[in-house]
Amino acid sequence: MPSMIRRVKGELYVEGISLANIAKEFSTPCYVYSKKAIEENYLSYVEALESQSHLVCYAVKSNSNIAVLQLLSSLGAGFDVVSIGELERVLLAGGDPKKVVFSGLAKTEEEMSRALAVGIHCFNVESQSELFLLNKTAKMMSLSAPVSIRVNPDVDAKTHPYISTGLKEDKFGIEIDKAIEVYLRAAQMPNINIIGVDCHIGSQITEIEPFRDALKRLISLVDKLSESGIKINHLDIGGGVGVRYQNETVLSVSDYINELLPLLKGRSETLLLEPGRSITANAGVLLTKVQYLKHSETKDFAVVDAAMNDMLRPSLYGAWMDIQPILSRDELIESAYDVVGPVCESGDFLGKDRDLKIKEGDYLCLFSAGSYGFVMSSNYNSRPRSAEIMVSEEKAYIIRKRETLSDLVRGEKLIGNDHDFKN
Repeated sequence: MPSMIRRVKGELYVEGISLANIAKEFSTPCYVYSKKAIEENYLSYVEALESQSHLVCYAVKSNSNIAVLQLLSSLGAGFDVVSIGELERVLLAGGDPKKVVFSGLAKTEEEMSRALAVGIHCFNVESQSELFLLNKTAKMMSLSAPVSIRVNPDVDAKTHPYISTGLKEDKFGIEIDKAIEVYLRAAQMPNINIIGVDCHIGSQITEIEPFRDALKRLISLVDKLSESGIKINHLDIGGGVGVRYQNETVLSVSDYINELLPLLKGRSETLLLEPGRSITANAGVLLTKVQYLKHSETKDFAVVDAAMNDMLRPSLYGAWMDIQPILSRDELIESAYDVVGPVCESGDFLGKDRDLKIKEGDYLCLFSAGSYGFVMSSNYNSRPRSAEIMVSEEKAYIIRKRETLSDLVRGEKLIGNDHDFKN
């Protein structure tokens, strides 16, 4: 159970508020985040890096609610964005564009123009074609584009294949043995300003060796670039540490940083990191209500009001996420349930074979839901997306209203005649 959650007299609390009360007041399904947990998780990186020149850029894709971004901005965080939408969210939240790195494979001219106009810290360039377009776009604006080239170090992160990003067969980055050639070409472009080297080997990494191996390869590349007359100001080593969902042995942030810092001793480059999951995953939960208990000869089902459109990770990755009743019911008989949602897909489940003491109408808590939860949600089956709540001590704030049925059809129109079809 994450530290931000505690059970008091059989009832789950987040900070100083009962999760049952939140479920009743705001209805379900809903996401609930702990302000204190987000702060502590972010500051663990800052404190571990105290002796090293650094910039911690929160990966917006993991949780992009503007209240979450506002909180992190107030703590001095930078941001890693992968779209113009994420950039605009950061700006709306008060984030400093000078602390923004723009990652992503398919940046458009529109996105480049906007990022150049607001003055972001750096573009993490993924291909030579992107480099050419960025140089052209910056030239049209009479600006110089700050660039870090994302290299693919061919390091096995030993994580789920969908979130592994550092192998040769992955779509990300430029092969490290071709990077010097690309850097030399970039150095000849009049509107490109080379400032860094970037890599990102994957997410939910629980061992230090892949990180250490990738950093060593980056350092070697930086030294070779220096010999070619190209000075690098920062080393971006990508995401943070993995988190505990079930019984994983994970690295603490301090152990992770302390293992890497000796490799940077005596060097002048600033260290950039792009943690996301480790800041918000275990700072959030998803609350859901048991609508029905369905029994068959071979399987018992707890049919809940949250579905794969609310939380996709179990269906997409086969991810295991802890599920517990908000109120303990020791008087009930425990049964093994598949916790499933109302979406018309056999793949719509939140958990399988979970030993639970529950009855219809009870509330369940899905843990470790603060990252890749709401941001991956959809309106599949025409289901409105859930509310998001931020808890600070003994107060709960709505930071995203629950969608309504009218929200679902906003922008759509009925067609009444042939003229409408033609227009």
